[in-house]
Amino acid sequence: MLRRRTLLAATLAAPFMPGLASAGELPLDDTTAKGFMRRAVAVWGDRVEPDAPRFVPGAVDGEAAEKQFAWDAIVLGVVPQILGDDGVPRALMVVAHPSPIAAMLPPSAHSKEALRGIEGASILNLERHDGRWLAVDGGFQTRRLTPATLCRVSGPMRAELSEGVRGPVGPLAGCVTPWGHALIAETPSGISSGYVVDVDPADADAMPVKRTALGHFARAGLAATQTSDGRPVVLMSEAGGQGRIFRFIARGPISADTPDALDDGELSVGVMRGLTLEFVQVNGDPLQASGTNFDSPAGILVLADGSVLIACRGGVGNGVPSELGQGNPDGCVLLLRPQGDRQMPDSYAIELALAGGDTGIGNATVSRPSELALGARGQIWIGAEGTGIALAEDGFTKITQVYLQPRGAVIGGIAQSPDGSEMFASVRHPGATSGSSWANPATRWPTLRSDMPPQTMVVALTRR
Repeated sequence: MLRRRTLLAATLAAPFMPGLASAGELPLDDTTAKGFMRRAVAVWGDRVEPDAPRFVPGAVDGEAAEKQFAWDAIVLGVVPQILGDDGVPRALMVVAHPSPIAAMLPPSAHSKEALRGIEGASILNLERHDGRWLAVDGGFQTRRLTPATLCRVSGPMRAELSEGVRGPVGPLAGCVTPWGHALIAETPSGISSGYVVDVDPADADAMPVKRTALGHFARAGLAATQTSDGRPVVLMSEAGGQGRIFRFIARGPISADTPDALDDGELSVGVMRGLTLEFVQVNGDPLQASGTNFDSPAGILVLADGSVLIACRGGVGNGVPSELGQGNPDGCVLLLRPQGDRQMPDSYAIELALAGGDTGIGNATVSRPSELALGARGQIWIGAEGTGIALAEDGFTKITQVYLQPRGAVIGGIAQSPDGSEMFASVRHPGATSGSSWANPATRWPTLRSDMPPQTMVVALTRR
């Protein structure tokens, strides 16, 4: 049965409003550009576990929180499923739930149990009906992961970490891999957190695995690919204003017979030499590695030709050459072109793909880009903290603003539906501006009702 709550939310259509491009104060409501439409897929409080209680905004306790779609959300990706006998297209959406902003929660949610239940991840079943992808009840894969979920530890830290490790804890980034798994990057808050948690969305019986070979540090973006001989490659951006770029290449291919390929490989850090980025092996603690600092790097996207795009939120200033947008408060998107082997090159030539701010292209503004996704026709979807979602086409020579989030919100992840008909994105923590609180949020989007709090919502964007 389709979720009643989601179907009700899907009727909330975002109107087009003039003046979509704006780097100033965001509106109370969201806006969608002419020619596009948005609808809801999942909102805070939706049932994930089949026995989840009804959502009561002011009465969020631990039992409810760990079974419902959580207060904050970042879309990590979508895994297509094999077409069944009924002919209904299906997929699994993986969503990370970061640590909440306590001031934006009701007093009932401030208990240790509730706060723990609000973090983690959700795996949602999607089905396509009447030309739309909908989150649906049922399906054994649908589930919540929380900081109480039991995990297996693998890789070099296996002996150091005790049995009974749990997670994911406060994830802020992740991705879906070409081999159908999800990688969820935890926020470091102790020796047993701060790792990448490997989850098979399609196997609810499989225990999540903390892959310690990928390092112990805070990440703002991940992307996974494979070499021509099947070895996993994971690119990671370090969270923070002076973030570095890391790369992990497994020594062997990943398959059903070798599921732990991510436990053995080489972790390296990016070092700039002129306008060239080279990866140098990390020996020991990644936090001590001498890599080049970028301007708040975040989302990473690997293209079919092996090129890599990196979204930088900007505004810090570092050793990166000025030709690459050093210190731009509106950030930038960098393009890394492989020199040699396209999957694991010795070096990348770096160029500025897009400078943040008023781009001068179609009067579009892109401020503080943080998310990147590939569209069905090769377009690049850009999620920006200040200006919502834009669409880059023809090698970044055409920029179209598609969506502007409501006040206090940012975009959290963008992913394409399996058939390319829709793009999913999370509108994170609306109403959470500086000084806002549960009692006085900056907006009560999406309902805009005085008796309802603001709600994080995963939306689907499509052309009309």
